[in-house]
Amino acid sequence: MTILREILSTSGTRIAAAIIAGFVIGSLFIFFSADDFIDGVAAGDAAAAVAGGLGAIADGYAALFRGSIVNLRAEGLADILKPITETIRFAGPLIAAGLGISLGFRVGLFNIGGNGQMMFGILWGTFVSTRMELPIGLHVLVAVLATILGSATLGALVGFLKARTGAHEVILTIMLNYISIYLFTWFIRTPGLLKDPESGGTPKSNAPLETAQLPALFPENYKLHAGFFLVVLAVWFYWWLMERSTIGYRFRMVGYSPHAARSAGINVERTYVAAMFASAALVGVGAAHQTLGLQAGYTETIHAGIGFDGITVALLGGGNAIGILLAGLLFGAFKAGSPQMQIAGVSPEVLGIVQGAIVLFVAAPPLIRAIFRLPALRETPALDRLRARVLKKEVTK
Repeated sequence: MTILREILSTSGTRIAAAIIAGFVIGSLFIFFSADDFIDGVAAGDAAAAVAGGLGAIADGYAALFRGSIVNLRAEGLADILKPITETIRFAGPLIAAGLGISLGFRVGLFNIGGNGQMMFGILWGTFVSTRMELPIGLHVLVAVLATILGSATLGALVGFLKARTGAHEVILTIMLNYISIYLFTWFIRTPGLLKDPESGGTPKSNAPLETAQLPALFPENYKLHAGFFLVVLAVWFYWWLMERSTIGYRFRMVGYSPHAARSAGINVERTYVAAMFASAALVGVGAAHQTLGLQAGYTETIHAGIGFDGITVALLGGGNAIGILLAGLLFGAFKAGSPQMQIAGVSPEVLGIVQGAIVLFVAAPPLIRAIFRLPALRETPALDRLRARVLKKEVTK
């Protein structure tokens, strides 16, 4: 019983319970909104209404599976496996954004400027990928680095303003979201800057030059491109930075207690700047994935709300690199499977309800523990562990 209690008290169990609860909430909406259920109620046939609601749930989630994992109704192996490649493609920017937002969380910073940081990085990357001509191989590398650096620069500005003026990062990132998006819109609307001359009155950029595009991995069958490897590298980098590096140790110390970190000799203000730089740089990886794999121009909506979705991925991932990877794949599956659910007659808004319910339960641990009767999380406070390590280092000096 002791082992079972320890398993049930872990954060992983709580997150799994939150996902299950989210799908249950979604099932209720599918059940009561199903046409067959409504028709059965109107006809006074309770059995038909219940059967229709349950059938809608089964059809909806089966369609989600076909659209995001494998489609066994398709002909040919390539078409059968296409859904999983779409899930990975959609998940890429979500994972990168989730890593960036999570890094900010762990330093005690609420970075909700993912959309703006993406757009500022895309602005840099669009200039390099459409207005510069470089040798093949070098061009795509410079375009990726420009996108990441552009995002990171805007993040560093937020950290600098917070460190020097005390301005709250939430207000700063909200305002910079608007500034970045409208700045990008102005660039792609103005002839002679980044506007595609053939787009007419629609603000639209040129497509990245072929030498600046991330190579397609299976061009004949799938849309998956080399941005997948960028995201995998970002996951590894986040893990190494936060769990194995000295900088990551300082980040976590400041996140647990800025006062204790300052007492231990850590420059908190400088840490804020570095943390926001790193946070936005990871978001920039998502920006590069989102744009440099395209063969067509894009508009100011290219961010697709990924910066905000990254918050949900970060929360669900619990600050852990593997957790964020899995959370990103889950929400990528939602995006990939949504069209199939629509074909099955299920409203696409249901998946939004599922996502929102999952985040609600993750953000309210007492609620999910009460629903599933889970024991309270029992572990040594991380701050105490950090303080012990700091004192040990001071003694050995």
